Amino acid sequence: MGRIFSIHEYDLRSDVEGADFERELRQGGAGGILQIPGLVSHQFGRGVKGARLGGHAALWIYESRDAWERLWGPPERPLPPEAYPPDWRRWEEILSPFLAVSAHTVRFTAYEEIESMSPADLARPHFGRRTPEKAE
Repeated sequence: MGRIFSIHEYDLRSDVEGADFERELRQGGAGGILQIPGLVSHQFGRGVKGARLGGHAALWIYESRDAWERLWGPPERPLPPEAYPPDWRRWEEILSPFLAVSAHTVRFTAYEEIESMSPADLARPHFGRRTPEKAE
């Protein structure tokens, strides 16, 4: 199984300054509270173009789907928030004062890595081009 990439979109309350939220992200993320089994990396970003211009998001990378499901449950049977890892619950407590919605209900999408898409696959001359159908 490939890694899981989960993108969380953070909508801030109208009275929250983006700079204050970003400062809290740096302090919370750097404070070591995000030591969650199976989480191999995380990044925070601010939209510079597109539908979420100026919006905030996080990219969470998990080592595998198995690791992700151990933390959050399978997609068809997600775990309740009280079963989340303690570090994640603490993280949500840090985020909550800034968010327009509950930290449990932020919009997110989890993507499973497509393992067959190696750099070698992408470098092939025919990648991305459809071959014309042969007329019979």
